[in-house]
Amino acid sequence: MKLALNLSACAFAFAAFATAPAYAQTQSASADQVSDNDQGVVDDNIIVVTAQGRAQALSDVPIAVSAIGAEQLQQSGTSDIRELNQLAPSLLVSSTGNEANGSARVRGIGTVGDNPGLESSVAVFIDGVYRSRSGNALSELGPIDRIEVLRGPQGTLGGRNSSAGMINITTAGPEFELSGYAAATYGNYDQIRLEGGITGPLSDTIAARIDGVYLKRDGFYTDVVNGTDVNNKDRYLVRGQLLFEPNDGLSVRVIGDYSKKDESCCAATFVQPSFAQQARVSPGLDPFALPQPGAPALTDPANPIIPILLGLGQNPAALSQSTFNRNIYVTPGRTYAGETEDFGVSVEVNAELGDMNLTSITGYRDYSNFQASDTDYTQVDILYRAPTKNAGAREFKTFTQELRLQGSAFDDKLD
Repeated sequence: MKLALNLSACAFAFAAFATAPAYAQTQSASADQVSDNDQGVVDDNIIVVTAQGRAQALSDVPIAVSAIGAEQLQQSGTSDIRELNQLAPSLLVSSTGNEANGSARVRGIGTVGDNPGLESSVAVFIDGVYRSRSGNALSELGPIDRIEVLRGPQGTLGGRNSSAGMINITTAGPEFELSGYAAATYGNYDQIRLEGGITGPLSDTIAARIDGVYLKRDGFYTDVVNGTDVNNKDRYLVRGQLLFEPNDGLSVRVIGDYSKKDESCCAATFVQPSFAQQARVSPGLDPFALPQPGAPALTDPANPIIPILLGLGQNPAALSQSTFNRNIYVTPGRTYAGETEDFGVSVEVNAELGDMNLTSITGYRDYSNFQASDTDYTQVDILYRAPTKNAGAREFKTFTQELRLQGSAFDDKLD
């Protein structure tokens, strides 16, 4: 059923779990509680962020920050960083020929390309752990407490790879009050998204949380030759957490997560000259439609490559159909199938040492991806990347350790 229908409502709520709503932002009665909890807070029109590694009112942070809370994210339907441009207009997240190499740009500046050796100049941190490739965050993120988009160079706290900006994502943590949630969404192309979780205390000092997300959607491109859909979605996420707070001066948060995507991605149709001319697309922006001023378009029969493609077996419909027909004609036996696997664990320790706070964040990530691609986008077998780990696969194993000491000393003479 091609019916765009969003249910965006709680599928069910257990009576025992109704004590706290899902995605609720942390509220605080005083600024002192805010600085101790290190949480994103909206209280009396004061937005508290951790853009500089400590809890501060947004108005006191001397950098350009867009702070997006859990309630905004829920109302907008945002579930991954690609959709954040709805809430942070200066941010653009896109991918080219591979979902694994998504790139983020802030104020139009960022590293763009399909080369797995490129690290994005807009760094992505999830729960304080650096993700070496922005594509790692293109999957489902689950319940989020807040997202901070920092504009401009952030090398002081974000490292050398954040020369254009930083995206700081904080997921919802465990709570010492029993609660749970479940949500279901249905959309066009038979998209189904299921999400649920539960949190609560295991003892007076230990709280736990587990969340899960499942998303499936049919592809919107039809591979006429091989009889399959392309650009579909099939992914899931499981994340478990433990929070240990033996006293007011010490907290330990352990997070483990696993996500997987098994999707066919990144097919495309040819842009027809008539459409490009009607839209007044310049040659520099649409090289396939109008390669050079006065030159025939790629799909124009006057272009000498067209008779060659047709002679080698290219279906004429691929070159003459409407751009929005979304039928693709690729080489028989070729595919766009791919697989992405991402998992890891992190430990965050916060300890009060008098007027100083010590934070330690230890993280390990294991990320792998392989993606097939009929990169010539025709029935002629010119350029193909096979869906195997030996052909264009990318794998990253990353260990990170951050130590941060902050506070004041010598009667507040040193900050």
